[in-house]
Amino acid sequence: MSIAEQIYESAKPLPDSLALEVLHFIEYLRLKNTDRAELSDLTRAQETVMNHVWNNPEDEVWNDVETL
Repeated sequence: MSIAEQIYESAKPLPDSLALEVLHFIEYLRLKNTDRAELSDLTRAQETVMNHVWNNPEDEVWNDVETL
């Protein structure tokens, strides 16, 4: 049985109010994942353009700063 089928089987006996809450949570997770993918795409798109700003002798002090 797939995970989607397991989720479906677990949600079937729930009252509508709880099933709606589960659906909202699933939609939230999907949106959160999409946002991360878009942010990653935007970051990669900026790398080439911003390389001259990010990699120069004056900014060496920033090389050890943790990124998100």
